[in-house]
Amino acid sequence: MKLYLPLIAAAALALAACGGEPAQPAAASVASEAAHEHPASAASEAVPASEAASAPAAAAEGCSQLVETGDSMQYNTAEISVPKGCTDFTVTLKHTGSMPKASMGHNIVITAEGDVNGVNNDGIGAGPDNDYVKPGDTRVIAHTKLIGGGEETSVTFPVSKLAAGSSYKFFCTFPGHAGVMNGTVKLAD
Repeated sequence: MKLYLPLIAAAALALAACGGEPAQPAAASVASEAAHEHPASAASEAVPASEAASAPAAAAEGCSQLVETGDSMQYNTAEISVPKGCTDFTVTLKHTGSMPKASMGHNIVITAEGDVNGVNNDGIGAGPDNDYVKPGDTRVIAHTKLIGGGEETSVTFPVSKLAAGSSYKFFCTFPGHAGVMNGTVKLAD
């Protein structure tokens, strides 16, 4: 049963989000119980944002975007705007919450709009050891690691992977999150 606590917490949060009921107390209780029963594994998952690897120094000005999220299933932006003039673009994801990634993990996955459901479903099947992203999935343009509270991660990808006139989305593949944690990736002039 102890191994299923993070999954139960994720399911409770997903159901609460769909039904509009607040999920924080129940999820926090399960996460706290999991941390109490497995303090070593809970502590090893958290890397403070101050210790996380920063975005590559080579990222040109204007060729990066910070996206924040927390213990709720929301990004702080609905759009990532990628300038056409950039060779590479870096997205940095910062989890400002305190819950561990096993119960409230987040990532950012970028795909063509039509690939969202397939990539999300395959990612859930890939599981947490693969950051909920199917290894080698060619539909994925870029993705960050799955992170928990206090952590930060970045991904850099070639802007040439985006085509003018095409529609792209970013979303979280943690089970139950993509429906509300998503936005548009726009190739801008």
